[in-house]
Amino acid sequence: MINKINALLKEVENLKAANAEELEALRIKYLSKKGEISLLMNDFRNVAADQKREVGQHLNKLKEAAQNRINELKASFENVQTTNDDIDLTRTAYPIELGTRHPLSLVKKEICDIFGRLGFSIAEGPEIEDDWHVFSSLNFAEDHPARDMQDTFFIQHNPDVLLRTHTSSVQTRVMENQKPPIRIICPGRVYRNEAISYRAHCFFHQVEALYVDKNVSFADLKQALLFFAKEMFSADTKIRLRPSYFPFTEPSAEMDISCNICGGKGCPFCKGTGWVEILGCGMVDPNVLENCGIDSKVYSGYALGMGIERITNLKYQVKDLRMFSENDVRFLRQFESAN
Repeated sequence: MINKINALLKEVENLKAANAEELEALRIKYLSKKGEISLLMNDFRNVAADQKREVGQHLNKLKEAAQNRINELKASFENVQTTNDDIDLTRTAYPIELGTRHPLSLVKKEICDIFGRLGFSIAEGPEIEDDWHVFSSLNFAEDHPARDMQDTFFIQHNPDVLLRTHTSSVQTRVMENQKPPIRIICPGRVYRNEAISYRAHCFFHQVEALYVDKNVSFADLKQALLFFAKEMFSADTKIRLRPSYFPFTEPSAEMDISCNICGGKGCPFCKGTGWVEILGCGMVDPNVLENCGIDSKVYSGYALGMGIERITNLKYQVKDLRMFSENDVRFLRQFESAN
């Protein structure tokens, strides 16, 4: 019997399996209840008493060797299964670098945080809009240039469905569904049919703010704008308001800030004027309030809007607008410290 055990031991030590299925077949052949080692164990009772000690030691050695060999093969298969053939083993062991937040995301968050300290909450709306929320409710006349195909992307030649040209559509949706007081800021992507260049793009990002309540005045607007300018740029920043025209505000104004590069002394960036335009604003036109179901005799409000790219240009002196959408890692890495 010892010879039979030794012969089986040599078989076990040389076991090989090409896959997990073959390995399972070997386990059943040698270690199952009806396997070859179990059959030898059953024959052990027929061994002479003076040989039982020696035969028993050989049987235990065989069983242990078989179990170890099966475990070794199993471990080798598990290692192969967890290995990714796409891993480049020649790469250095340096850790993968973490990404950075996009400069537009950084500036958008900063703008929202500043207005958040003034009590504004964030409101969002769809990018695919209808004519009412983008134009008609905002007091745009039927023949207004902004309705022209050169400015607006319309969907499937349907003049009533379009890509929003400004986030003012979010303001109208909120005013239709919420009673004053309303104090919201509306960040988002907008679209206009313009030629792409260093200073223009067919899509860009805006942040607009709206405050509607009783007795809201232009003085409230001016104080909010001054607070924003000082928080966004520096405590020394000055602002000035110039009369302008927007269909949805009356009176309307454009706001300039003192050039943050030359401090208002005049430089090529501000074209020697010492001032840089950053946003448009005004008191909400009573017609807009009435269109949205708000009594203009009881409530008044102000609105303002700015391009996030414009603010980012001023803050980081990015001269080419296209850089924001090209995903050039060399450009994006410059903002690691701003995260």
